[in-house]
Parts: sequence; structure tokens; C-alpha cells
Amino acid sequence: MASSSADRKAAPAYEVDLYSEVVIQDPYPHYARIRDLGAAVWLPANDLWAIGRHADVRACLADHETFRSGHGVAGNPAANSIAPGNLLASDPPLHDQLRRIVAAPLSLRALNEVKDRIAETADALVERLVECQTFDGMADLAQYLPVSIVSELVGMPEHGRENMLRWASAVFDMLGGANARAQAALPIITEMRAYTVNHATRDRVRPGGWVAMLYDAADAGLIEPTQVQMLMRDYLGPSLDTTIYATGHLLYLLGTHPDQWRQVREEPALIANAINEAVRLESPIRGFTRLAANDHQLGDVTIQAGDRVLILYASANRDERQWEHPDEFDVRRVLIDHVGFGHGIHACAGMQLARLEMRSILAAMVKRVARIEVGEPQLAINNVLRGYERLPVRFIAA
Repeated sequence: MASSSADRKAAPAYEVDLYSEVVIQDPYPHYARIRDLGAAVWLPANDLWAIGRHADVRACLADHETFRSGHGVAGNPAANSIAPGNLLASDPPLHDQLRRIVAAPLSLRALNEVKDRIAETADALVERLVECQTFDGMADLAQYLPVSIVSELVGMPEHGRENMLRWASAVFDMLGGANARAQAALPIITEMRAYTVNHATRDRVRPGGWVAMLYDAADAGLIEPTQVQMLMRDYLGPSLDTTIYATGHLLYLLGTHPDQWRQVREEPALIANAINEAVRLESPIRGFTRLAANDHQLGDVTIQAGDRVLILYASANRDERQWEHPDEFDVRRVLIDHVGFGHGIHACAGMQLARLEMRSILAAMVKRVARIEVGEPQLAINNVLRGYERLPVRFIAA
């Protein structure tokens, strides 16, 4: 039973639609207000509790018995009614079974087989871009590895790969609030599902690709044949949009902080930390929801069984209770517990792939790029994702 109106009236409330375009454009002041109001804050416009403080976000993500994903992780009932059962929207033991299958090609051991190819492709890409006067940091750089290599590894039929970015963006729009963007995403999701059922069939996917491995798992009895199409969709968003947006943020932050780029060039060992710091500061995923399975005390508020909770990764990652000067970009910051890749059993299965792609790009840039010049980025408007649509960039050769 969800919280009564009396329970909510006694709790701190924030009268802003977190999925509105004005908030999407500049969310961080709103997140700071939510953190200041309390551990759990009621959002009347969204019919959700918001959890924005770092310690509370990590605790909620770690407590998958209380904060359940199996009833969907979206901010609107329509999406939650059709999503449960995939990797993102499932609970143990189903989640553990599915993750073993989906995450197999994303492990460090599996990625070792493609590491050299990704590094060589990134090196050639950066070499070409140094010769350009200007280029679009999103289309020409951030999207390049995911579209040219990762989509091939996924192994969808060639004629559908050009739609993968559009489909992935729609998936995340659908996972937001009950608004026009979520509504507009539904026919695109229907198109994607039709493609996975009618075109990404066993005989048309790339042999040895990740989707083919799903068919192999079904043949081995590890998953049901009906789960193959659902799980192949789990590769679309995590392997594409989130990595692309994280790469764009990294590029922009290094371009607007030349002192930080200089430190990375002088100490390439800082590459991994620079990536983590960019993901912390500009989390590609703002947050997902969970459904409370039982009453749970958070600060002065009792979240009751049946309440839906929005867990704000992007707010937690800028919590002044956790970090000094959290709004600053510092490649030397000690980072062991940001939640830009999530936390707990639902931590991003593709985080090692994302890090490998970004690490390969930065390693190539360290050798060839003395200075990064960036123009004004154009923000992509999406209910859940934060990233750029376009980003003017120029590389000054070393």
C-alpha cells in the first residue's frame, strides 16, 4: 500500500517536474535543493519520492530486497507495465540468471579479445581528426567506436544498425516521466521490438556476435527462447547512448579545463581517473526508479510498501556531503564510490566496455593532441539521459 496523503504532507516536498525540459536543461540546482530538503523528498508533479544524497542513493541501490526493479524502473506506469523481465527491470533470481548471459561478452576477459582492435581504431580516428579544422565531437568522435565496432560486436543485421541510436534514445525517453517525450517514444519502441522479432532472427545475426550468443544460450536451455529478443534489446542502450554521452562529456570537460588536459598528457596514468571524474560530474543517466517492497525509514520519512522512488545518480555524484567542491572537474580527485555506473547488483554491465572505449580514445589523444578547443555544445533533450546532440571541437596537434 502506497503512502497516504497525510504521510506525504508531513514529508518535505519539491513542487517541480523533474522530467520537464527546464529541469533537463539545468538540473543541478534542483538536485541541490532536493538534497537540502531531506533524505527523501516527495515530488507531487511526478508522484515519486526523490532520493538525492550520496549515502542514501548507495544504500538504496545496495538494498535490492527493499527497492525492487522487477516492477519496472521508469517514472511512468505505462512503461513499467511493459518493461519488467529484462535485465534492468528484474530481481533475483531471474536478474542473476539473465546477467550471467548478457554480461558474458562484456567481461574484462572477453573484452581482451577486442581491446587491440578498439585501440587501433581509436588511434586512426584521432589521427584523422587532428587534420580537420573542426569536427562534431559527438557524430565524428563519440559515436565512432560504438557505431563502427560495438554495433558490429552486438551483431544485429546490417540494415538495422543505422537505427540503433534512435532506438536507444527512445528507450531512455520511455523510462522517464509520463510526458510527451515518453509518449512519442512508444511507436519507436514498437518499431524496435518488431525489428528484433522479425529481422534479428537466428539466420540473420552475425555468427559469433553477442546476439548469436543469446540464441546459443537458449539452445543450451540457459534462457527461454522467448527471452532472446528481449535480452538483445538490453545491448542497445548500454552499449551505445550512455557511452557516447559519457565520451562527449569527457571531451567537453577536458576542452574547457586545459590545465586538467595538460596534467593528463603529462601523466597518462591519470586517464582512468579522468574518465571516472567525467562520469561522476556529468552522469549520463540521471536516475531510475525502484518500487519499495516494504516500509523503509529514510531520514525522517517512512517510505511505505508500494511507493515508487526515483534514485538520482546524478544528484548523488554532486553531493557536497561526500566530496569537496563537487561541481569542479579534478582529474586527481580520489574516486572510489561514485554512482555514475550505478551500484549494487544493477551496476552497469557494460561499464568495462565504456571505460575501454574512452581509455583508448584518450590514449590516442595524449600522443597527438596538445590542446582541445571546444565550442558551445547543444544538449540532447531526453527524459533520462544527459548528453550532447552536437559539440564543436578542434584538436591542436602536439
